[in-house]
Amino acid sequence: MGSRWIFLAQALIVLFAGVQALPAPLLEARQSTSTLSTAQVAAFKPFTFYASTAACNPSTTLTWTCGANCNANPTFQPVASGGDGDRTQFWFVGYDPTLKTVIVSHQGTDTSKIMPILTDVNIIQNPLNATLFPGISSSVEVHSGFAGTQSRSAPDVLAAVQTALSRHSANHVTLTGHSLGAAIALLDAVFLPLHLPSTVTFKSVTYGMPRVGNQAFADYVDAHVTLSHVNNKKDPVPILPGRFLGFHHPSGEVHITDANGWVACAGGSPAFSVPEAELRKPVRSR
Repeated sequence: MGSRWIFLAQALIVLFAGVQALPAPLLEARQSTSTLSTAQVAAFKPFTFYASTAACNPSTTLTWTCGANCNANPTFQPVASGGDGDRTQFWFVGYDPTLKTVIVSHQGTDTSKIMPILTDVNIIQNPLNATLFPGISSSVEVHSGFAGTQSRSAPDVLAAVQTALSRHSANHVTLTGHSLGAAIALLDAVFLPLHLPSTVTFKSVTYGMPRVGNQAFADYVDAHVTLSHVNNKKDPVPILPGRFLGFHHPSGEVHITDANGWVACAGGSPAFSVPEAELRKPVRSR
């Protein structure tokens, strides 16, 4: 069985069967970790809600009337929203005057729809689009499914960010998202600085982020992107696609432990992993 179809089978299990066929993730040894303070953990809270809010229909994020998720960031001022939740994930852009940053958030995988699932499992690596990512080396390769969906929203997201920066005299942008939305947000974090003034600063706060590209991509992110990617306990998504397929995480992991502690982890591997040999095994029916 080819590696692409092995991953497809494993990914569908993750989505639909609670990873029953995968062995339990194993904790890996770390060169160094540091425990986050209560204040540091609390600083993630607004972005957690912004990432969750991206699952709401654009008609409600544009009016900021999506209920509890919107109410958690009551001062937010929306600028634009879009996507159809299928071929193009929902997204929204606006300004948070409390945090003094433009917010860009992307929807994660909606398992009730087929296109986001097919996006997740379209794992061939390709160089970044030269029009969207001018000047990036062709050695930098990314998951073609993630890149495809990011490219469909990229022009509108860029226009919305430009509007938000101008309207609010802002100079900082924060990108967020969960799962597939985290992957799109990371690609936006590479894309947007290439098209905006150098005076604008960026950071990315993502949740349950899969591996997005090869080692050259991870190295580029480490050199150019301020990133925190939060992994919750034994969530399997951050260990997909497998490293044996050539995918690697950038640095910046924050891991929530089984005891609900938050630790910042060194290096680009997740705090737990399924052994790569196990991922290669054919999936047995249960």
